[in-house]
Amino acid sequence: MVEIEIDNRSGAAVDERAAAALARTVLEAEGVAQGELGLSFVSGEEIRALKREHLAIDEVTDVLSFPIDGLGDLPAGLPRQLGDVVICPEVVGAEWRKPLVHGLLHLLGCEHGPEMEERENRYEST
Repeated sequence: MVEIEIDNRSGAAVDERAAAALARTVLEAEGVAQGELGLSFVSGEEIRALKREHLAIDEVTDVLSFPIDGLGDLPAGLPRQLGDVVICPEVVGAEWRKPLVHGLLHLLGCEHGPEMEERENRYEST
């Protein structure tokens, strides 16, 4: 099972249980049965600082992904560290589901383009 650590520092109410369920559904469908994931909901100020620090772009955004292991082979006995998805409720409002899926796909190595859009669309009704 994928272990998910959720941290809501945004000040906004977020359905953390639904977010974890969606993350597990997407990851299982993408072939990840076990691993560890960090999921944070943050303020506009915090996500702007993260984007500036890590991407050298000074603007607020909806979601950022910080992959660690991806889907590559790991030595036996090591848990898969998927990485972190950071979402800004100020930007996405109540519609955090699509940015979450987008961020998870980035953790798995997917890049922007038609293939990513197709994969995102698979989870729209989830």
